[in-house]
Amino acid sequence: MMDDHVIAVPDSGLGNSAYLVDLGGGLALAVDACRDLRGLQQEAEARVLRIAFAADTHLHADFLSGAVQLAATTGAEILASRRGGREFEHRGLEDNEDLNLGGLTLRALATPGHTDEHLSFLLLDGTQPIGVFTGGSLLVGAVARTDLVDPDRTEELARTQYRSVRRLLELPDDVAMWPTHGAGSFCAATAGAQRTSTIGAERAANPVMHAADEDAFVADLLGSLGSFPPYFLRLGEANRRGPAILPQRLGLEPMAPAVVASAQASGATVLDVRPVSSFATAHPAGALSIPLRPAFASWLGWLAPHDQPLVLLREADQDLDEVLWQAAKIGYDNIVGELAGGFDAWSAAGLPTAVVPLIEATPIDGVRVLDIRQEAEFRAGHVPGALNIELGDLPGTLDRLTDVPTVVMCGHGERAMGAASLMAGQGFTQVNVLVGGPEDWADANGQRLETGP
Repeated sequence: MMDDHVIAVPDSGLGNSAYLVDLGGGLALAVDACRDLRGLQQEAEARVLRIAFAADTHLHADFLSGAVQLAATTGAEILASRRGGREFEHRGLEDNEDLNLGGLTLRALATPGHTDEHLSFLLLDGTQPIGVFTGGSLLVGAVARTDLVDPDRTEELARTQYRSVRRLLELPDDVAMWPTHGAGSFCAATAGAQRTSTIGAERAANPVMHAADEDAFVADLLGSLGSFPPYFLRLGEANRRGPAILPQRLGLEPMAPAVVASAQASGATVLDVRPVSSFATAHPAGALSIPLRPAFASWLGWLAPHDQPLVLLREADQDLDEVLWQAAKIGYDNIVGELAGGFDAWSAAGLPTAVVPLIEATPIDGVRVLDIRQEAEFRAGHVPGALNIELGDLPGTLDRLTDVPTVVMCGHGERAMGAASLMAGQGFTQVNVLVGGPEDWADANGQRLETGP
């Protein structure tokens, strides 16, 4: 359910939603805006609104906050928990503190668990609650994970999360619920596909609310935690300090092929965002494949170094802004340039190239099947005998793998090509990428998918 004055601005790649609240009089509130403000600004401009307030529910681990950027560009007052220790100008709020937004009231509710300083924001019209921005506390069909602050405190924070969720469920049934994390977010513990809900709907249908007691809730939550990108461990502190302010327009300097090759020899990574088919046909030797798509940022943050230069390789028709803003929202400001003339220029310069064959699902014997999907995906159905190493774990395990004929698979091919590029960069010479997924391979080889570990 969505109030007419509240506009969701989803980020399907990271699985999150920011919100724009029309406060009347040409002013607006932004809640949990990320550093990539393009969608939020487009919504504000369409409604002729100036963002006067920027509220953050918590110190986000999966994206850099856009609140500091909004303060610089629109004069927005930043609203956040006093407990967060933020090192930039903001209004620190305490539990149950009300803020008059000019007709509407925003009430801070302490809901720790996902993070220590987490606030939810209850939006009221007079004394009537309209909806609640639950951030990383209560989600649609789930709650957010509690292992990002400190692995040793995961259970303690899960118990805190239980009490916070119970507090939110004391609100009336018809109160709208506007969470930040949703389907596709690695901050969420198996969230549902819908991005908004109501308190009544969650009280009735959220599986975590069916736990018999606190102990059962904690056991269910801890049992649902999967892996997460390593950049999550950096961004909370980066948000506490305050992200650097970026120009309104981002850009890159073109780099001649010989200059890129020299940078690569000195430790830079060629980041190839072209489609899987282009990378498979030919690419600069040693390049890392992360195809540009909505999930680009997550895999960039999982696979690419954040503290060494990256040089971009893209197709001419791929949107440079999309690459740079997806990178910027997770703190990757280390893309130093792009290959002038694209791959054709690299090839024409006679610089080293490589290929990674794409293969169709056909009967093949004597190959290693490497399934690089998440553990939960693998358990749900995989090729018999397949080796499961999550893509994010692959760099740390390559030294334990032998160079034998290998078919790498995921669901569609993008992640598998990322894995193959990592393997090729470490000297593996017999790597192929499956076009399709495990079902296609099993069908072609007369097999049935297995479930479980």
